[in-house]
Amino acid sequence: MVLVLKKGASKKEIEAIEKKLFRRKAKSGFDAKKYNGVIRLKEDAMEIQKRLRNEWDKDFS
Repeated sequence: MVLVLKKGASKKEIEAIEKKLFRRKAKSGFDAKKYNGVIRLKEDAMEIQKRLRNEWDKDFS
């Protein structure tokens, strides 16, 4: 889809183009913003990540 906004367009024309641009929503997929700030961690996220990555280096034999 191509929308053309010409120089000197009226406010009404600009609003019509914005309406066309922003009316489309993702029909499928995961809405990560819904979970933003939901998980409360007791430990720093980087420390958790380092600890999990170090599990692969340990020799359990």
